[in-house]
Amino acid sequence: MKIAVVGGGSTYTPELVDGFARLFPAADLCLVDPAADRLSVVGPFAARIYDSYGASGRVTWTGDLDAGLTDASVVILQLRVGGQTARISDETFPLDCGCLGQETTGAGGLAKALRTVPVVLDIAERAARLAAPDAWIVDFTNPVGIVTRALLDAGHRAVGLCNVAIGFQRRFAGMLGVEPSSVLLDHVGLNHLTWERAAYVDGVDRLPELLRSRLDELASEVRLPSQVLATLGNVPSYYLRYFYCHDEVVRSEQGAPTRGEQVARIESELLRMYADPDLRTKPELLSQRGGAYYSEAAVGLVGSLLSGDGGVHAVNVRNNDTFSFLTGDAVIEVTCTVDGTGATPRPVQPLGPELSGLIAAVSAYEELAVDAAVRGGRSKVYSALLAHPLVGQHDLADTLTDKLLAANSRHLAWAR
Repeated sequence: MKIAVVGGGSTYTPELVDGFARLFPAADLCLVDPAADRLSVVGPFAARIYDSYGASGRVTWTGDLDAGLTDASVVILQLRVGGQTARISDETFPLDCGCLGQETTGAGGLAKALRTVPVVLDIAERAARLAAPDAWIVDFTNPVGIVTRALLDAGHRAVGLCNVAIGFQRRFAGMLGVEPSSVLLDHVGLNHLTWERAAYVDGVDRLPELLRSRLDELASEVRLPSQVLATLGNVPSYYLRYFYCHDEVVRSEQGAPTRGEQVARIESELLRMYADPDLRTKPELLSQRGGAYYSEAAVGLVGSLLSGDGGVHAVNVRNNDTFSFLTGDAVIEVTCTVDGTGATPRPVQPLGPELSGLIAAVSAYEELAVDAAVRGGRSKVYSALLAHPLVGQHDLADTLTDKLLAANSRHLAWAR
């Protein structure tokens, strides 16, 4: 069985490879990336990791997309169009307007979507011709919800994956003194707009006791005031800080080094370390790159898609009738049962207006973002920003549209 990792030159890749070597050692991995300099370092290191576990599968690497996709049973997407340079731009140009600079939401997230969706759709179309029949596309490329919706709208067999839920599962399990596999989350929302409403252990929701006994600790971890968690009665993801504390975040970011700049420095050091021919295990520094438990989430999901074991995973799927306040073709992120036919949302209790209102607004923006990414045009970009809850005003949307297009003109042919 062949698994193609598009964006295989990423410094994330050893994390993924380590997971497959431990949990899916018979898989053949093909790392695909046009960045030959990075791939020539990451590829051999990935092979050494596989060898160190005694995995029977092989690790290969190529800059030829079509060759990498050919006969793949699973295509994992983890690419970053424009690299860290584009990410740094996403994190900075909105700040001039007093708006959040971030790579997955707001104007920065839209910029990333506009660059990324056309590239991903081209890859998916090639995979449809070259990959194995009924191959799955697993999207880890941000903004995951928007990219997954574009893939599904185009008719591809795709699911979107994020590591937020598995991170909470591990954290709650540690607090409760149980194995992570025994914790079942009621994880609801959209990608990077999710809340943990319950943490079941043996059928009993243990989240209320965590909110009573560890409230300040949980609030600190998601960088939100304790009052927010206590009032909602759940644990929002870290990304809700961008909505609940928007102005505070903007003030802290203005004039400060961006996350992209920090990651660029970490990546440079990681690549230097990966080049050491004696290095055969992922270095501790990789944990600072982000993506905690990414490999476990990815390998677990791939395993369920291929084996049909009915495993439980938090993924991005069509809404269908899960949330009554959204259209059926919206893409949501919820706890699902996954088998060979795909991911099916588990039953979800109705959401209160404090969650459903924000979800509905962001989902509407995401629909407009997909339209702008697929069809192009200044007016569509403006419409998406006007609908976004973190923008939502004409002057801001109009100015941000111009800034976004100017910053991304080399990636968007229609904007030149």
